[in-house]
Amino acid sequence: MKKEYDFSKAKKNPYIHNLKKQVTIRLDTDTIDYFKLLADDHDIPYQTLINLYLRECARKHKKLHMGWKV
Repeated sequence: MKKEYDFSKAKKNPYIHNLKKQVTIRLDTDTIDYFKLLADDHDIPYQTLINLYLRECARKHKKLHMGWKV
């Protein structure tokens, strides 16, 4: 390790806007199990899959339809 580093040519992090924020969210067990199964099929962590799904919903401006069949 050097005693001093030269940061005069340093660049700002180009990914600063892509950083993730940790949150707590309550999900039903069966919902988590569903995403875990899907994630296993694609060899990715289930949290990543949930994030990808929610990001896609946000990107497409999907609207929530609260109509359930009885």
